[in-house]
Amino acid sequence: MTDIKDLEAEIHPLKNEDRKLQEDLENRAKKEDILTRTPPQSRLSRCRAVAFFLSLFICLLVVFVVSFIIPCPDRPASQGTWRIHYNTAVTYDFLATEDVNRDRIQDVLFLYKSTNSSNSFINRSCADEGFSSPCTFVAAVSGANGSVLWERPAAQDGALVECAVPQPRDSGASSACILVGRPSSLIAVNSFTGETLWSRPSSFGGNASVLRPLLQVPDVDADGAPDLLVLTREDGEVHGYVHSGSTGHQIGRRGSLGVDGTSGSLLHVTRAGAPYILLPCAGSLCGYSVKGLYEKVTGRDSPLKKDPRWEGMLNATTHRLLLHSSGAVRFLMVVPGKAGEDLLLVSSEACKLLDGQDLAPRWTLSAAQVLRKPVLGYYKPDTWAVVIENGTGTDRQILLLDLSSGAVLWSQVLPGLPGDPQSASLPTADHRSAFFFWGLHELMGTNQMEPGDAQHSLYMFHPTLPSVLLELANVSANIITFHAVLFEPSRHAACLLLTGPASPDVPGLVSVAKHKVRDLILSSRVVHLAEGGPDSDETVRDRFSRLRYRSEA
Repeated sequence: MTDIKDLEAEIHPLKNEDRKLQEDLENRAKKEDILTRTPPQSRLSRCRAVAFFLSLFICLLVVFVVSFIIPCPDRPASQGTWRIHYNTAVTYDFLATEDVNRDRIQDVLFLYKSTNSSNSFINRSCADEGFSSPCTFVAAVSGANGSVLWERPAAQDGALVECAVPQPRDSGASSACILVGRPSSLIAVNSFTGETLWSRPSSFGGNASVLRPLLQVPDVDADGAPDLLVLTREDGEVHGYVHSGSTGHQIGRRGSLGVDGTSGSLLHVTRAGAPYILLPCAGSLCGYSVKGLYEKVTGRDSPLKKDPRWEGMLNATTHRLLLHSSGAVRFLMVVPGKAGEDLLLVSSEACKLLDGQDLAPRWTLSAAQVLRKPVLGYYKPDTWAVVIENGTGTDRQILLLDLSSGAVLWSQVLPGLPGDPQSASLPTADHRSAFFFWGLHELMGTNQMEPGDAQHSLYMFHPTLPSVLLELANVSANIITFHAVLFEPSRHAACLLLTGPASPDVPGLVSVAKHKVRDLILSSRVVHLAEGGPDSDETVRDRFSRLRYRSEA
């Protein structure tokens, strides 16, 4: 049977041709529409490609400009070792570091007493500042090469100094060095230029002896800088003088603390936010509320707090803290604790860690011969330890204690010599610390213990090599103070030595020297503390040389 469509095509041939032509035209129009219409995804891909190449072009242009058109700033060349001398001078137990010339390398600030400035370009004499000769100069030298950045007469004689004291924004200086001089003067100098910010006479009594250190206390007068508290001992009693940190003006009158104390005071803030002055006094530990002192010297109410718990522990008459008897207090330190700051107290009978709030002992170490201030560091990663130098002479022992428990982590007999400086530590990149001790590991004869024949030896220790010490240097000069300093982040640890005459009344040669730790390691002597160590001396030096250091901040 013939198909119906075929039959219709035979009957109406022209109609059939028209239909085919119509279908062809419709199909062709659909194809053209498909070809001319761009899919959305294709258009998006083109935009992405244009954005990518445009970004790439901009990046290449920036790299070209930075690399070839804008010159890179020259990195300051830092010498591994430098030394400067001051002839016919004396010096003080003070060293501070700050980036004075803003070259990203720490610079060195110190004091010396001499007739004239050592720098012919500065050439400022004692008479220029109204002092008789000799007088005390404050100096800043470059940490990179030891060149003098600035120096100026600041006092007739230095009593104590505190640097990195914040200043108000409108003062023109971000920080200052405050020098308390004898007789009766206070001066603030710009840490970066050495120019005078303010200078004031003090009202200390004629027979007053200034107690160290200078304390920074809360800014009650709201002038943008912490106030300054100078403690003096006059007629067997401690007095406090409060001065504005921004102008030096005395706030109120002299205030008596009612105790017979010594140097070594500190400011401790309880967990209730109340600041207290703590100081060694007559075989005990005394405390005084900063709020109470402000109100006493000014006669006005103070916005500061008192801690009811501490007020209950303080004797209202003697201001002594109710502690178990520990003998005369030699050192007092604020240390990190589990719930805030704690107190490390070293007395003539024991070393104690006290809870910072209720003063309950956390641990006690019987140590009756601790004659140098303890030093904090890390023996285990991110775990605080404390260095205790227990004993004197040939019986001296270095102890590293876990700060939280008092457990002995490491100990070593290291005979001490008269005039040995305090130990030091530097945090390392492995979250431990490198420790630096002074002494003499091997005594060749008894005459080496005599002060006149003593040669001080500097040793380096790292917890990853507990059976090894490195003897870095030997110094025969009289050491006034020693610091281990990170001059540049992670790359430039160095030892600073300030040497000078033993007596402040006999002028001589004063020297400030910097020695890069890595350079000292290369020429060091390896001291094996145990037999049969697995590492050769060269391997040990190499491991110490590869140490990287970090800043606490």
